Parts: sequence; C-alpha cells; structure tokens
Amino acid sequence: MNGVRSVRWPPWGRRPPGSWGRGGPGRRPVVGVSLKLYFGLAATRKWLADVAALQDALAALPRPVDLFVLPSFPALSDARDLLAGTDVGYGAQDVHWAETGAWTGEVSAGMLAEAGARYVEVGHAERRRHFGETDATVAAKTGAATRAGLVPVICAGERHDDGVARAVEETLIQVRAALGGAEPGSEVIVAYEPVWAIGAREPAPAQHVRAVASAIGTCLRDHDVRGRVIYGGTAGPGTFARLSGSVDGLFLGRLAHDTANLRQVLEEVAAATTPAPLPLCP
Repeated sequence: MNGVRSVRWPPWGRRPPGSWGRGGPGRRPVVGVSLKLYFGLAATRKWLADVAALQDALAALPRPVDLFVLPSFPALSDARDLLAGTDVGYGAQDVHWAETGAWTGEVSAGMLAEAGARYVEVGHAERRRHFGETDATVAAKTGAATRAGLVPVICAGERHDDGVARAVEETLIQVRAALGGAEPGSEVIVAYEPVWAIGAREPAPAQHVRAVASAIGTCLRDHDVRGRVIYGGTAGPGTFARLSGSVDGLFLGRLAHDTANLRQVLEEVAAATTPAPLPLCP
C-alpha cells in the first residue's frame, strides 16, 4: 500500500459543491446513490442522463445538498461525460488498497481519482458477506482512498435486529477500524446501514437510527477526520423527515432508480433546516 500518490479531485481543479468547515452550520447535507449491479451499460447511461437533468432542481433547492452517484466501473467515463457541468459528484462502489502491482482485476484509488471520481464506497455488507472483506480490509481501502484524495463512503451496521445496544457495539467496531486507516484531516462519510434493513419493506425505526447515528457522531469526533453520517437501508421518500437532526443525509438504492423519487428525497432533505447535532463533526 506504499507509493500512493495524492490526487486532488478533479484532476482539472474544479472543487465539487459542498465544501464545508468543521462547524455544524458549515456542513452540508448529502445524498448518495449506489446502482450496485442492477443496470447494464445502456441503462446506466440513461439513468445518468436523467440524474444530470435534475441539475436545475438541485440548483433551486432552498439550501445546498451534495449529491453523488456510484455506478459500476465501466460507466465511470460515462458519468464524467454526462454529469459534466452539473453539481453531481460520482465515484465507484469499491477500490483496492494497493496503488500498483500484480492485482488482477482490481482498480486503484489513484486510477479512480484520475477518472474524475470523488467518492468511493468501502465495506458494504454484501462485500463482507460474499467476498470475505474484514475490518482490516476496509481500513486498508479507507486509507488508500483518503491518500488519493477520495471521500470514502464507509458502510457499517449490525447484522441482526438485536436492539440498540448491540447495534451500537457492532457498528462502532466497524467504524473505528475503518477510521483507523483514514489519513489525518481527511473527509469521510459513514453510511449507517443495518444489514437487516437492507432490502426490507421498511427502514429501521427512527429511534433506533438516531441512537446509533449519535454514537457514530461521537466516534467521528474522536478521530482527526471531517465526517458526515448518512442512513441507508430501504431509505427513500419520507425517510429523512423522520431522521432529520440525527443524520446528514441518506444513502439510496433501488428506490432512486426512479429519479422522481431521488428528486423528492433531495427536496425533503433541503427542506429540513434543522442541522445535525454538533457531535457529528470533529
């Protein structure tokens, strides 16, 4: 994992919207979408064009909301082209911890940054379950991402619905491990996704999410990072209104395949003017 070159996003120098300071009022809300492997290339291009068409609505929101999308690797060049001139950031759903070497089939953080990516997802429950990723793997990927100037979207959450205390314990083990790999002063997003709520009929109860998100916020404060917390797990229209004040935004899945739903979520997030509690910032 040595020799990673720091690359500022994007390579041509334009900063994304959503630059924010360390105080609560300076931190913008954020909404992310991961396409997973649901779309082929043509469908991804169509969806990215539909997202780009949301630019006027995004610019007209009553307060700025950062929006990022995570298509599959082959669509990154399409994202770069189709989202050019908009305020929509993009990134990848995974990254390797090494910058170079004999790692067949892998993609480095530096290459993602060269492709114009700003964000990268690490540690999703499906990667842990199907590909054997561990806390150590996620920490290494978080480190690679932050050294390359990317914002890691660190996924964390408990596997079973065994109550708040167990959820906090299991989630914080994952978050602390990942943050241990982050470069000092780097920007991170923690996506709290209780595994039992992913793909369920309803999101996790608001009281449950609030308690775990508060614990994650305290954890972020204890590390030298600039952090935001978002919720994922059957999130969609109506979810943020129940969580406003405890998270900085949402991480969406299939409900955002219809960009009308995505637009509604953006409007709901922008309309909720109550800032997240200060412990979410270092």
